[in-house]
Amino acid sequence: MKIISTEVKNKVLNSMMRLLDDNRSNILDANKKDLDLFKKDDQAMYDRLIVTNSKIDGMIGSIKEVMSQDDPVGKIISTQNLENGLDITNKTAPFGTIMIIYESRPDVTIEAAVLAFKANNKILLKGGKEALYSNTILVELWHKALEENGLPKEYIQQLTKNREETQEFLRNPTEKLDLIVPRGGERLINFVKEHAKCAVLVSGRGNNFLFVDKEADWEKSVKVIMNAKTEKISACNALDKILINANIENYEKKLTDIYQLLSAKGVETLVDADVNSVLTNAQQIKDDAIWKEEFLAMKCCLGSVDSLDEAVEKINDNSGGHSATIMTSNKDTAMQFMEEVDCAAVYQNASTRFTDGGQMGVGAELAISTDKLHHRGPLGLKQLVTNKYYIFGDGQIRE
Repeated sequence: MKIISTEVKNKVLNSMMRLLDDNRSNILDANKKDLDLFKKDDQAMYDRLIVTNSKIDGMIGSIKEVMSQDDPVGKIISTQNLENGLDITNKTAPFGTIMIIYESRPDVTIEAAVLAFKANNKILLKGGKEALYSNTILVELWHKALEENGLPKEYIQQLTKNREETQEFLRNPTEKLDLIVPRGGERLINFVKEHAKCAVLVSGRGNNFLFVDKEADWEKSVKVIMNAKTEKISACNALDKILINANIENYEKKLTDIYQLLSAKGVETLVDADVNSVLTNAQQIKDDAIWKEEFLAMKCCLGSVDSLDEAVEKINDNSGGHSATIMTSNKDTAMQFMEEVDCAAVYQNASTRFTDGGQMGVGAELAISTDKLHHRGPLGLKQLVTNKYYIFGDGQIRE
């Protein structure tokens, strides 16, 4: 693949920022077509689909932030001079062609493309049909930005295939694919894993947990729980499950308090049998499989545990490997929790809503990876490269 200079890449990004700003009304009109066709029964998906002037500002901001970052291509990872005279340099290199499959978020069309392009990759954008008009105009603007700077449109391509066509494309791609990132629910992820013939980097489900330890500051705990659960239900970093140590002081009163606060905010709170013995009017969980579900709704589960070990075990058995929080003033307890919980991001005394590229200092993100290879957590610019060994010799042969 031809390596584009950093100067040319940044010129394309400058053009795209200008085009987004100049075409606000066209973008909003296209998005309105999508919204008019969308059944508003899924509030979380509707929140992801809608584009506003504020969201366009965010798109421009994402591009500006990526433009300010160092070019990740060609960075030296290591050098070595062997006794046989070979000079070996390990450097970062583009993946090649990345495909991302995502649902209902037009801003991903901006963030995914800007990251892939700045890292010198081609990207195939397979957005959901519910955002077709929005995604189409954004890709058209990308093409204008590329052409203004003498580059072909093939660097950023939109795929409008249906499910069957996508399945066939994954089985028998018409061009070489180096990496696929499915960004959505478990059905989408399983679909891609089943049919893809290249590497798949999973942006997994949320289903995030928060554990209130017996040494927690209750006022802080309430603040964090309410933010993580209600601030943005459509986000994969939203809170779904709350565990409270039964040995906390004033346990029954605190259970009652958090249940009432969640209910007042419109959150449907399901409880386990132990909590139900205190909150007798609450709806008891009938099937333990619900502990594995990501809700993306004003809904959560509230359970009781007797120890840190029990909390860690329950989280590791049920979470999506995304984010988990412990509320405690005990640093040793917090560190044990953070070391033993198997998630991409673990917190002490903070909301899971911070698991986000921009919030974690990475900048724009392609996704939140819950895989352990080749990267875990926010997939930012630096994570969209692989590596390559350069070996310089002078006629050496292996004997």
